[in-house]
Amino acid sequence: MNVTSKILALCLLLNFFPLIASAHQPRLITWNEIQVSAPEISKAYYTELSGNPHTYNIISTWAFRLYVNILVPNQKSQTTDFTVTISKEWTIMPLAVLEGKAFNWKPFFEPFWHDWYSMWPEYSKIVEPGNYTITVTNPDLKGKYSLAVGEKEVFDLTETVNAVTLIPQIKKEFFQKYPIDFILSPFGAGFVIILYLLSFFFGFLYRFLLKSLARWTIRGASKNISTPDRILRAFLGLSLLIRAIMTSWSPLLIFFSGFCFFEAIWSRCGFYAALGKSSCPL
Repeated sequence: MNVTSKILALCLLLNFFPLIASAHQPRLITWNEIQVSAPEISKAYYTELSGNPHTYNIISTWAFRLYVNILVPNQKSQTTDFTVTISKEWTIMPLAVLEGKAFNWKPFFEPFWHDWYSMWPEYSKIVEPGNYTITVTNPDLKGKYSLAVGEKEVFDLTETVNAVTLIPQIKKEFFQKYPIDFILSPFGAGFVIILYLLSFFFGFLYRFLLKSLARWTIRGASKNISTPDRILRAFLGLSLLIRAIMTSWSPLLIFFSGFCFFEAIWSRCGFYAALGKSSCPL
């Protein structure tokens, strides 16, 4: 994303930090071998077995708490017979073998993303420095799962932007939902609200500057668009919002959607003002 999108995401981060701080950093992966960096920081790897086991590699030069948890979409068609093997280099026996078929999987609702999972087996233990391998497999080498690694919740600006980018893809590819489902979550709804507030703030600031600098000209007029133009802008704002939340959740689309609504409500077009144009009746 560009600088503007990051600034918008930063505002979201500052306003919704208590919620963000309780979420996994999402990762959407399509390869079989994954390098896990900062293993104590909570990350959720969304993926699907497609003929080969998946291997997660951890290299640590200090002791740390190794937390591993596997979840699957809470759907009837999803298998839960995954086996998660946790091993340390140069040891004969694995540290743990988590057999999914031996557990009573529990329904789990994740309010931050607004999704249902089946959750179990998990592993949590302080381990020594070394190289560790987490292998995920099942008899058919098929099935979707999310592997959570790490317990320390850390969410910064980069991860906020990354989450907004990935969640629509995860909704579509992992849960087989439309990205619009994200609007039902606190983060999704909050994202739209914050971007609308920012767009309204920008609209008021732009309006104030033009009225101050061009007080006695048409550029400084309080209103410069007619009722049909206001309806057009409201329709455009709604169209941009629907397109955004049904596809990529682009911060720029949502921001400009809010700005269109601002112009429709206050009967003032910034572009018209800059050009010295008005569609209001004399």
